[in-house]
Amino acid sequence: TNGTPEKEVALGIARQCLQLNRDLFGNRLDIYLTRYRDTLVSLNDRARLAQTLQADAFVSIHCNHSPNDRAQGFEIYLSNKETDGRSHALAHCLAERLQCRLGLQKRGIKQSNFQVLRETHGHCPSILLETGFLSNATEADHIQKPEGRTAMALALLQTIIKLLYHD
Repeated sequence: TNGTPEKEVALGIARQCLQLNRDLFGNRLDIYLTRYRDTLVSLNDRARLAQTLQADAFVSIHCNHSPNDRAQGFEIYLSNKETDGRSHALAHCLAERLQCRLGLQKRGIKQSNFQVLRETHGHCPSILLETGFLSNATEADHIQKPEGRTAMALALLQTIIKLLYHD
């Protein structure tokens, strides 16, 4: 959409998380991506990786699309079976950071039965982040820029460090 494949944006943000973790946080986090290049990894394998690694958190990064090119904002999804609050805490802390510090419009924290959330639920805090709408020219332009991806990655890392490591 708008000349930007979602897979490139998501992978770009994830790679930026790796770089910032190394450059700013001295590899404080052990970050594993479900893919490091343009390959297809099944939803089942993504969840299985988080389980096998006994991940402290699982974040699935995506971009939204709408026929309405004025739709904008980020959304965060939790498993519709979320009961222990850890995923809620992760989602709310990230939403606050994205809204207050980056000025992004919040469309809400929602629950869904997405496979990756369903299959990681109970193993670790799990969220699915829709970073914004690629169908919105302004949001697409922002997320295509290195500074847009860096800001999103930094917000993710700071949120995880704050919540999981109480910093």
